[in-house]
Amino acid sequence: MARVGMVSSADGRPSARSLRGLDAITLLMADVRDGVGPFLSVFLKGSQHWDPGAIGLAMGASSIAAAICQVPAGLLVDGTRAKRLLMAASGLMVALGCLLIVGFPHFWTVIAAQVLLGSASAVIPPLIAALSLGLVGRRLLDARISRNEGFNHAGNLVAAVLAGSLGQYLGAHWIFYLVCAFAVASAAMVTLINPKEIDHERARGGEDPAHAGEPIGFRDLLRRRDLRIFLGSVVLFHFGNAAMLPMAGQVLAQKHPGQDTIALSACIIAAQFVMVGVAWCVGQASARGVGRKPIFLVALAVLPVRGLLFSVTSSPYAVVGIQLLDGVAAGIFGVVSVLIASDLMRGTGRFNLAQGLTALAVGIGATGSNASAGYVVQWFGYPAGFLYLAAIAGCALVFFALLMGETRDAAPVLSLTPRVA
Repeated sequence: MARVGMVSSADGRPSARSLRGLDAITLLMADVRDGVGPFLSVFLKGSQHWDPGAIGLAMGASSIAAAICQVPAGLLVDGTRAKRLLMAASGLMVALGCLLIVGFPHFWTVIAAQVLLGSASAVIPPLIAALSLGLVGRRLLDARISRNEGFNHAGNLVAAVLAGSLGQYLGAHWIFYLVCAFAVASAAMVTLINPKEIDHERARGGEDPAHAGEPIGFRDLLRRRDLRIFLGSVVLFHFGNAAMLPMAGQVLAQKHPGQDTIALSACIIAAQFVMVGVAWCVGQASARGVGRKPIFLVALAVLPVRGLLFSVTSSPYAVVGIQLLDGVAAGIFGVVSVLIASDLMRGTGRFNLAQGLTALAVGIGATGSNASAGYVVQWFGYPAGFLYLAAIAGCALVFFALLMGETRDAAPVLSLTPRVA
């Protein structure tokens, strides 16, 4: 009898329909998974006239909620077979949060909505990674993750073009309605994936599906030095990166009123163009045997440069040009972070938990970045805020370069506890 959850096709490969469904989900969830992102900063600054400290708290609220939910989300994705339902429900909760923000833009309502957004979006990245691994397997994972990131950035590109147009001609509140439309469409696309083609044992990082066992313990996982170093690098990466674009949006709203939304859209569009190409290049480099470490070092190296450049200019054209560097850094991170987590979790049965821990690290870094940079700006000005973030980004580069080893050929962990028949 075939094991439950194994792919049903004769050659063990998922159907074209399921793969197209995964493509569509990745494309549409690009806008849903992060809610309204930096556009919230522009909306609160330009339309609602919030001060930078309050905006930082609002931006950080989503990150805090996401951070709290990351580990439970990873455990949930590792253990559930209702991955498609979970994906659709998460997207629709994001839509509800956006409607609350645009309908009731008061401080505590926005904070509550941001908590809802963060909580709902916590499960989306590990779900996409789990569906990818469960459908295509480890051998094809590098190419699949690269393809996912290409569709993700293409989705962000389309969303940014639409958001910029809607924000410029109809008002910033229409950006929130756009996210709702993407959420409903992404929920519908989930139905394209055949649940019988998802190998749930493989999807959680089980190395040998024929001899599946219980995943290793959480404490044993956290004792692994390589995992701790990787997670620390992720925290520092996002601490130095997350607040840069929202702060640039605030500068544009303050010094170039009327041009802020369209300029911020141009920033996102330019970066997403770069990210699509970078994601493809990372996939090609990985296929040619390039290690994870040198690729990630490139991403870490561009962040301090970006912060330094933001600190010396407020020109909309310059800001858009500088944002191209974010395309390089984020494009690399989106692919390599998943691949490093997959390398480290081989045979542990904890791939999705590792995705949750990675997202937790992202949330911690983003929360610290938005909250602390907001007050640095309030006390010392925007140039000081950008220099502060650049210094943290430099620390991230040194930390990873000195302490993290190559993970590409890491041996699988074979100490799974056998499952009692």
